[in-house]
Amino acid sequence: MSPTKATKKPSAPAGPNAGATERKSSGFKEAAHAGGSAGGSGSAGATGSGSGALSADPSPAPHADKAGTAAKDGVPASSPAAVLTPPPPAADEAADGVKRDKAPSAMQTLALELSASNDGQAVLRHAIALEDDREATANQAARLIQELSEVKPELLVPLIERFSRLLISKNKRVVASSATALAPLSRIAPAKVAKQLPLLTQNWEHTTEEGKDGLVRTFAGLCTASVAYQKRLEPALARALGEAEPKLLIRWTEIVLPALKGEPHARARAVVEERLPNIPRPQAQKIADFLGIKLRPLMR
Repeated sequence: MSPTKATKKPSAPAGPNAGATERKSSGFKEAAHAGGSAGGSGSAGATGSGSGALSADPSPAPHADKAGTAAKDGVPASSPAAVLTPPPPAADEAADGVKRDKAPSAMQTLALELSASNDGQAVLRHAIALEDDREATANQAARLIQELSEVKPELLVPLIERFSRLLISKNKRVVASSATALAPLSRIAPAKVAKQLPLLTQNWEHTTEEGKDGLVRTFAGLCTASVAYQKRLEPALARALGEAEPKLLIRWTEIVLPALKGEPHARARAVVEERLPNIPRPQAQKIADFLGIKLRPLMR
């Protein structure tokens, strides 16, 4: 026997498995129908030409799941698209994309336009709606003021007196927007805000929690702008620190104390320290950390 004949590989035997091998190499063509007949009638399974024999045995052929999946999507199993097609994005990823691409609201767009054009007269016309009896109209004006206070508060200087009055408005959104606007205005135009101090301190008792928060930030802004305002505002700030709820006391302490200097600072700090034993320990600990002091151990 020659070496060539000795090393020649034997050909695959004909039989029931030959048809399955042929079908596998051709991309599982007819695998979904021909699997059952491969064992029953070898010649019909090998040729795949007997339509009656294809449906005789309902049992699935080898690899029928893969072929069925590809056929279900309309893509042949041997196609690269069946392997390389990426899965659809997750729901949370799609939501993040929507957030990133979210267009600005109508009020944000209007605020940017007014800021770019520096149109103070248009701002005044829109601000008239803050006192409109229709809640929806007043709310839209309040949203615009809120946006302008963040984008360009300088346009709101002529409205300081109006904001001071509206701290006791029946519309809570108008109150919140007015208070939010007064805080940056106290640093931009402190003298004009200071003229409204009698009205601002008078409205303390009648405004909302958002209004009081805005007033505290406004008073602190005045003290930061000029030390001369400290003596006038010390009673109002001490009252605010003495009345604040524990969680709000944390915020106001961090706003008020850095704005004060000298004796007014020391007296305001004393008001806060006196309250620490009487408020919940977690809030007291946060304030103590800010002040750089240690709380007394709890009594057992």
